[in-house]
Amino acid sequence: MAQDIRELFKNDKKSIEKMPNNHEKRFLEKLDDALPQQKQRRFGWMRIAASIVVLLGFSFMAYKFLQPNNAGDTPAIKVAETKAQPIKTLGDFSPGLKKVEDYYLASINLELSKIKYTPETKEIFDDYLTQLETLDKEYKRLSGDLSEAGLNELTVNALIDNLKLRLNLLYRLRTQLQELNPSESTDVKQSI
Repeated sequence: MAQDIRELFKNDKKSIEKMPNNHEKRFLEKLDDALPQQKQRRFGWMRIAASIVVLLGFSFMAYKFLQPNNAGDTPAIKVAETKAQPIKTLGDFSPGLKKVEDYYLASINLELSKIKYTPETKEIFDDYLTQLETLDKEYKRLSGDLSEAGLNELTVNALIDNLKLRLNLLYRLRTQLQELNPSESTDVKQSI
């Protein structure tokens, strides 16, 4: 069964067809037609200009950042400048969050404009305003956290919950005022 491979090739050479003499030349021509060689581009003046612009940009940035501090600046002033970042709101991070924030703020302002302040309701009104001020301070603190830490699901939810709570407080205030003055509540219901 075992046969010598050399013998097989010798016998097989007779059956192998010979390629035409110009086969390699035709193959190379077809290869050149399919994949033309790209011309070598010269290092044009545009590339030199772009390199100079990039080099000047890096030099300017290095000069600004590596420049020694002015004698009048103290480290305390630098720290105060970095802490005075503008407080970001939900709208600064996402248009969807901006819509939610605007909706609640508009509803809160609308409810505040509907509530009538009278001497009889002064005590209730002042209590609710104190609660609203506390919630407003908490909202500002949460907005500061949002500015420092960036977008965080817990902070965003806390801000939205704060807005909801303020709006619910105003609804409760309006309900209590309507209970105290039933004649005004019928006027409000008719206008709705």
